[in-house]
Amino acid sequence: MKFQAAIFDMDGLLLDTERVCLTIFEQACDAVGVPFLKEVYLSAIGCNAAGIEQALRAGYGPELDYPVLHTEWRKRYDAVVKHQAIPVKEGVIELLQWLKTNRIPTAVATSTQKDVAQIKLHLSGLDQYFDSFTTGCEVTHGKPDPEIYLLAAQRLGAEPSQCLAFEDSNNGVRSAVSANMITYQIPDLVEPSEEVLALGHQVVPSLHHVLTALKNSN
Repeated sequence: MKFQAAIFDMDGLLLDTERVCLTIFEQACDAVGVPFLKEVYLSAIGCNAAGIEQALRAGYGPELDYPVLHTEWRKRYDAVVKHQAIPVKEGVIELLQWLKTNRIPTAVATSTQKDVAQIKLHLSGLDQYFDSFTTGCEVTHGKPDPEIYLLAAQRLGAEPSQCLAFEDSNNGVRSAVSANMITYQIPDLVEPSEEVLALGHQVVPSLHHVLTALKNSN
């Protein structure tokens, strides 16, 4: 396998954030008197701020007072992720260290807004491993559009087709595959749909499996 760079999603892939965020969303719903609709929440995973709003409005319908829910959710979320290190997922450190040893440029391509993403990565100690950060607030079209991955590759000076991309969500996989990247999916809260599986990318249980495959391909 030949590649020039490696680009990573963050939440649910590097960090075990999605379970934290799901719990906080449920608490926010309860606080403002909105029913907790888990499937609607799951449909928004991998989206940037605009995509999350669109998914929640579509799932809850016109009666949803989105600004009220969003404000409560954001307040509770920031109180956690801006002050506490989110656990790093299995195999992350080992893979990043291997890439660094082999001088492979790395980037984060996350839908999360820039300031929050940087805080999360710093608190977890992962920021030291990345050469570039591209976030949802820097692109016009969020995942599943390929724009964020194309921008991340451009910043690394790499051809998209020569980049590894790592994702957990279906929206993220669509983005990376559309960017013509060598895509690995490590599912978190949501299993890949039949439509996504048809894209033909690699689906593996953890980044440990990715590291083994990369070592064996050398």
